[in-house]
Amino acid sequence: MKNIFVGNLSFNTSEDELRQLFEGFGPVDRVSIMTDRDTGRSRGFGFVEMTNNEDGEKAITALNGSQVGGRTLNVNEARPKAEHVGGGRDRGGRGGDRHGGGRGRW
Repeated sequence: MKNIFVGNLSFNTSEDELRQLFEGFGPVDRVSIMTDRDTGRSRGFGFVEMTNNEDGEKAITALNGSQVGGRTLNVNEARPKAEHVGGGRDRGGRGGDRHGGGRGRW
């Protein structure tokens, strides 16, 4: 299985169009275009899962930099989603000091 990131999509590109584009290189398992949660409008990127790794590599090589819908596609292997550790509240390593960041006030 090869998971492929497709960026710089036209906002009018449908999942069916994206599937057809990649099916020219081999079987496609799944296609998803990311949409804005509030408006439902395309965010201009998506993911394609191809059944075969070799077919996925061929598609990446052939389609990266190609023109689709008036846009130049950015196509590469998708990186695993980064895990968020903790609540993200510790900024800059200051710990729990909320009184000036160690400027001698205490």
